[in-house]
Amino acid sequence: MAGLTNPITDQTFEQEVLKSSTPVLVDFWAEWCGPCRSLAPKLEEIATEMAKQVRVVKINIDENPNTPAKFGIRSIPTIILFKNGKDVEQLLGNLPKDNIVEMIKRHI
Repeated sequence: MAGLTNPITDQTFEQEVLKSSTPVLVDFWAEWCGPCRSLAPKLEEIATEMAKQVRVVKINIDENPNTPAKFGIRSIPTIILFKNGKDVEQLLGNLPKDNIVEMIKRHI
């Protein structure tokens, strides 16, 4: 995945997401989740096309249970846009790419 950076973990979340000077779109996903796999190519395109405006990262909820619990993730895929260390907006489900891009543009 060229556009996506390395996966985020519970240990790296604060440094990579909350302390980022750039807005960060976080994809909360799991290996067994079909809609998550369908969403991945759209996020890949966004990561490439909007690389100067937003970072796109993934966190596997099975391998990193603390961060999803902290943000009340109950269903996946959930994507959350963080800006200046704050959760500014979240979307749930395998949505069209345009919906995700619109959400990002509202905050950058």
